Amino acid sequence: MKTRVLIAEDEPLMRERLITQLAKLWPKAEIVMVAENGNDAWDGFLEHEPALVFLDIRMPGLSGIEVAQKIGQSAHIVFITAYDQYAIDAFDAGAIDYLLKPVQEERLQKAIHRVQEKMQTRMQAESSEPRQHEVAAIEVETILRGLQASMAGGVPGTKSPKMKWIKASVGKQIKLIDVDEVLFFQSDTKYTRVVLADYEALLRTPLKDLLGSLDGDQFWQIHRSTVVNARAISAAERVDAERMQVFLKGHPEKLLVSRNFTYLFRE
Repeated sequence: MKTRVLIAEDEPLMRERLITQLAKLWPKAEIVMVAENGNDAWDGFLEHEPALVFLDIRMPGLSGIEVAQKIGQSAHIVFITAYDQYAIDAFDAGAIDYLLKPVQEERLQKAIHRVQEKMQTRMQAESSEPRQHEVAAIEVETILRGLQASMAGGVPGTKSPKMKWIKASVGKQIKLIDVDEVLFFQSDTKYTRVVLADYEALLRTPLKDLLGSLDGDQFWQIHRSTVVNARAISAAERVDAERMQVFLKGHPEKLLVSRNFTYLFRE
């Protein structure tokens, strides 16, 4: 089975060197994207969902550290840089390894072995406890709801009022939209796409800020960048071993379900 890999490096020679070395040392590594800056690296991660990300620390746009913080535990990370003073920050950001430029083949081989061991350990844990991630998701959701209730001055276990209407832009107009009519919300650079059956609107509120105001029983987050109205889902099918896609009632767009949220569609 191929391991999906994303490389983020702004120096052309370093990129080509790493690509060549990986092809030699790890034939089963499938490079799904090569990014030249941090912003493209983050967008590429959301689109391709690689299992391993090689990140240069100093890049235009988002730094490698910032990208790693966004990725969190969703992928394994190896940093590559010419500056060893970033080592502590790299490991604080959850890196498996830290490689100095120019990357030596022997050192890269050790990093690959370390990544493979981590992947094997994770696979064994998941196979021995198939529902572990589902339980963890429930526990995290419970904790977050409790925190939200506390911040709002409420009591954990009681539901705070959920958004019923949103105001979003359609051309020069500001529309008042019933959230029940929304098929899905999706991040779009600085805005959030609000997609309905017959038109789209743009919301200035980032998706991450919108989540807490939506009814979690009705609106499911299926990807870092997508929240779907469960009532609008007609079917879900597997794309590969880790991902699924969702079909919507009366709408042609298919929505990708990342591996972190496939548990929502298990019988």
